[in-house]
Amino acid sequence: MEDRMKKRVFSPPIVLLFLALSLLLLLPEASATKFNVGDNKFWNPNINYTEWAKGKHFYLGDWLYFVYDRNQASVLEVNKTDYETCNSDHPITNWTRGAGRDVVPLNVTKTYYIISGKGFCFSGMKVAVHVEKLPPPPKAAPVKSGAPTLFSTGHILLTPVVFAVGAAWDAFIHFW
Repeated sequence: MEDRMKKRVFSPPIVLLFLALSLLLLLPEASATKFNVGDNKFWNPNINYTEWAKGKHFYLGDWLYFVYDRNQASVLEVNKTDYETCNSDHPITNWTRGAGRDVVPLNVTKTYYIISGKGFCFSGMKVAVHVEKLPPPPKAAPVKSGAPTLFSTGHILLTPVVFAVGAAWDAFIHFW
């Protein structure tokens, strides 16, 4: 019987792994959105990118993904005046990296004005996106009296931690 009990004991690395994974479940979720500019039409002439951007919300940490013919188009960030006049002579940032698969990280709250050089801006290859801070999470509804709360229903979030600590303690005792 003791031999069977020893075989069921978890090794300390397994217990630590279980504990680490349990703690990861308690961390808040964060995510960024990748926007494929133009969706399945990509970064090409004769597409209305103002319509494409309409109704989308761009937040800090999101990013724009441009797919285009690297031998023709480019991805240039310009100021508002250059955006309106399609002037690509003095870009703020040249995001073109030569592969035709370029990423623009949206890491500042502002309006990004992006155009393509080589005359393609005049064919509609320009987009303006306004980046804002992520809105705060919605507030929880007030708890009605008598309704179960986090601490009255078995410590839901603490359950994995309690099991991990118990398993670690059990492994420690059987290990020594």
